[in-house]
This record gives sequence, C-alpha cells and structure tokens, in this order.
Amino acid sequence: MATFSRIVIVFFCICSIDLLSVEVAAAGRNLRHDDEAGTLHDHYHHVKVSSLSPREDCRSSPKGQKQDAILEVVHSYGPCSKRNPDETNNPTHSEILERDEARVKYIRSRVSLPTVHKVAASAVTLPAKSGVSIGSGNYLVSVGLGTPARQLNLIFDTGSDFTWTQCKPCVGTCYSQVDAVFNPSASSTYTNISCSSAACASVASATSALPGCSGSTCVYGVQYGDSSFSVGFYGTETLTLTPGNVFPNFKFGCGENNQGFRGSDGLLGLGRNQVSAFSQVATKYGRYFSYCLPTRSGSGGSLTFGNSGSASSATVYTPLLSSSQNPTFYFLSLQGITVGGIKLSISPSVFSTAGTVIDSGTVITRLPPAAYSALKTTFKQLMSKYPITSAVSILDTCYDFSSYTSVSVPVITLLFSNGAQVRLGIPGILYGTSSQTCLAFAGNSDSSSVGILGNTQQQTFNVIYDVAGGRLGFGPGSCS
Repeated sequence: MATFSRIVIVFFCICSIDLLSVEVAAAGRNLRHDDEAGTLHDHYHHVKVSSLSPREDCRSSPKGQKQDAILEVVHSYGPCSKRNPDETNNPTHSEILERDEARVKYIRSRVSLPTVHKVAASAVTLPAKSGVSIGSGNYLVSVGLGTPARQLNLIFDTGSDFTWTQCKPCVGTCYSQVDAVFNPSASSTYTNISCSSAACASVASATSALPGCSGSTCVYGVQYGDSSFSVGFYGTETLTLTPGNVFPNFKFGCGENNQGFRGSDGLLGLGRNQVSAFSQVATKYGRYFSYCLPTRSGSGGSLTFGNSGSASSATVYTPLLSSSQNPTFYFLSLQGITVGGIKLSISPSVFSTAGTVIDSGTVITRLPPAAYSALKTTFKQLMSKYPITSAVSILDTCYDFSSYTSVSVPVITLLFSNGAQVRLGIPGILYGTSSQTCLAFAGNSDSSSVGILGNTQQQTFNVIYDVAGGRLGFGPGSCS
C-alpha cells in the first residue's frame, strides 16, 4: 500500500454558538421516540443559555501554535483574526445571512446550467459590486507563495476550483487587505502562462469564462454570485504549505483587478476540477483531505491533506457522488432526518430530485421545501414551550431564551446513504444569541434547487474527503 504525505493547516472561525456536544451516531443505528430507543435525554440537548452568545476573546489552542506541519490560520471576522484597517465592526447575523444567500445563488447557477463568457484582454472590464459573494462564514488557511515565500491568508473553498490572490500592480480595483499584496516581480520563481498553452485553455472549466490574452500572457476572469470578481494574469509559482511540503509550478491567478473579498488575500480552490489546488497536490496526498471546522470558542480547527490513518473507528461513511453537469462539487445522498428521535415522513425522492452538495463556504444548510417544512413543523412542536421571536433574514424559526437559564433542544440527526447517521450538536442546530436564537436550517424556494450541507452543520466533525475511495466521512473530532 502506498504511503502518502500528510499536512495539517489549523484555523479559527466565526460561528454563532459554542460547542456543547457533537456526536456521530453509529452506522445503522435507528433513533426512535420510544423507551426502547433510550431515555428522553438521548433525544434532547440540555443547554445553558449563557453558552449561546459568541465569545469575543481569543483563546489559542495548542494546535494553533507554530509547529513543523501546522500553520495557524484565522477567520476573517473571528476573535483571533487580524482586523482589516477599513473595517471596525463585524457583520451582523442578518448581513452574514444575506451574503450567504448570494453564495447559495452562485452555487445554484453553477450546478444548474453553467455558462461560459469571454474575458477581455483588459483586466479592468468586469462590473463590480461591493460585497462578499463567496459567503461570510468562510474559513481561512495560511499558505506561502513565491520565493522567498510570502504568507497569504486565503479562503479555502470546496465549492470553487480556481485559486487566486491579489497581485501588484493593481490596474483596476484592489480591495483592502491586512497582508501586503503579493508582488510577482519580487519572487524568483513566478512565471506567466502563455495564452496559447493548454494550461491557459483549461482555465475556462474552472472559471466559466474563456481566457483572454494580453500580449502573449493568459488572462483569466472569475465572477461570483453578487458580481464580486477577480481578473488578472494566469501564472505559476512555488506554493509552500509547510517547509516540508513545497510545490513548484503551482498554477494560480495573479489578480490585478479584484472586488468583494475583504478579510482575505484571495481564495484556495479545493473543488475537483483539474485546475484546483486539491487536484494540483493530489498525487502527493492520495486524493484525500479532511477538515474540522471549529466553533467560535477561539480554539483551532484543522485542514489536513493526506491520510494519516488516524480516523476514529466511530467515523461513518457515505458514498461521495458527482454530477456530470458540474463535476466541481462534492455530492452526497441525504435520505432522511430525525428530530427528537422522530423520523420525519419525507420520501427519499424529495432529496434526490436535485441532489445535495457539501460545501465549506455556505453557512446555513438548505433543504428542499418539503423537507424543510417537515423539519420546521416538528421542531416547533417539540419547542412549543419557548417563546417565538422575529425571523432573522432567511431563518424563520426563532426563539427568545433571554428569560431562561437553560433550555432543552431536540436532537437533529441527518440520515445519509449507506446507513451513515450524523447526530448534530447544538452548533449545528441553533444559530444566534440568547435573545434571538434560530433553527439553523433554511428551505429552498423550489424542489428543483440543489440542497446544500452548510458549514454550520459541519462544525466540530472531522469531515473526510476520501476522493480516491469515493466516500465522505463524518467522525467525532471537536477540533481537538
């Protein structure tokens, strides 16, 4: 059996609720709302209301310290992050969710009927609109680029293929970032890619835009859900994940006209396209990576390339699926949901009509209308003793717990194919603060829209992408 190298990248996040309990149900176990399935405690989380408010202090964990194969990274709005010089306030929950909706529209447009447009030779032509279309609940990883290596904080994104960073000179618009903008002329290993090369032609499959040409240099353009974009030269450079994990001739976009990604230096694409960062390092790491997304407790999570063989025996696996229409995304088969031990009466065809993708950049899980309606109805019935409060953007099932010291919240379990059952902890069920806490799910507007398993529901699990083995795993992790 071949031995693959492994690298870990640690990160922090902004999330809304501290970790209280996250468990993974053993494959094949059926939770039923009766005495044979266990006590009432098995079906409810008992929560201190004070824990529902996010922390504002930074508490680094041992995994967050600099070590040989570990890099510290932070979320752009988290308590341990660097602050953008032009941003003094974090976005509100409503703003985060509005941006999340833009992210979802971007994914839907790519999954449904992706279109390809032409990029002009000039790197200043795409329209701009202020915002963060890629979503506000995203996670940053720190990597080195160039020789000597310049550290960059990039959004890592399983729903995108193309990797890019802002570059000097900015011939159009460059948004403000904390780190110095990457200067390719200061690196001894940067090379432009020719617009007549096969590498240039391959850009269109990752950006949905035919590349342009400036002189003899390949020009890329990638545009996202709310017209945020990056346009620039396509080149190769040395990528350094750690001192022992260096990749020469790494292909990336050197953006000279960029809009809408404040809080990061660019994007690290981990989709399945041949252009993505995942594919470019796949040979060394055996087409295998995993991550643990932490809550806003201030302790670290991790992004790991390669299989160390340390996955918990409690990890459950479900087949990793793909779509011929858009192979970038990681699809999985969601087949059912239980709430408080009650299996909801939802036909598996409700989920299979449009399918479900797992995405590191979407904040809130989106369900088919019929599935969300059943979830919402049962959840409200089991939470009927608590006072309802106003909705928050796309979240329409919200409660005011401000007069309580503790509450009991029904456990939600997601049922996937191959018997994989993922029992969500409080961070995957509730979103908000003590005075306005909402069910952390939303419904799609129609049954033909793709479902999305968002990062709120993925928090604290060890999520394993065994692409070579064709499976996706959920294991207990708690990011420890």
